Amino acid sequence: MAGGWTRDGAVQDQIDDTIADAVKRARSGIPSGEREELYCSDCGDEIPEARRRALPGAKTCVTCQSRRDTVRSNSGINRRGSKDSQLR
Repeated sequence: MAGGWTRDGAVQDQIDDTIADAVKRARSGIPSGEREELYCSDCGDEIPEARRRALPGAKTCVTCQSRRDTVRSNSGINRRGSKDSQLR
C-alpha cells in the first residue's frame, strides 16, 4: 500500500534498491585477481599463505584489512529524502 502520489510497491522498490546498493558496495571491496602478493601493500609485512589461498588477489594483511574495514563509512544514497527537500 503506497501513500500520497506514489504507486503501489514504491516503498518496497526503495528497500530493494538500498539492499542492492549495499551488496554492490560490499562486493566491490572483495579482492579479486590472479596476481599473488606476498607482502602487504600497506605495511609491508608478509601476507599469510592461508589468506593468499582463501582470497586470491589479496593485497593486504589481516591487520591492515581489518583497519580498512572499520574506516569505511556508510555513504549510501538517502532514498527517503528530508521534508525540507520535498518542500523546495
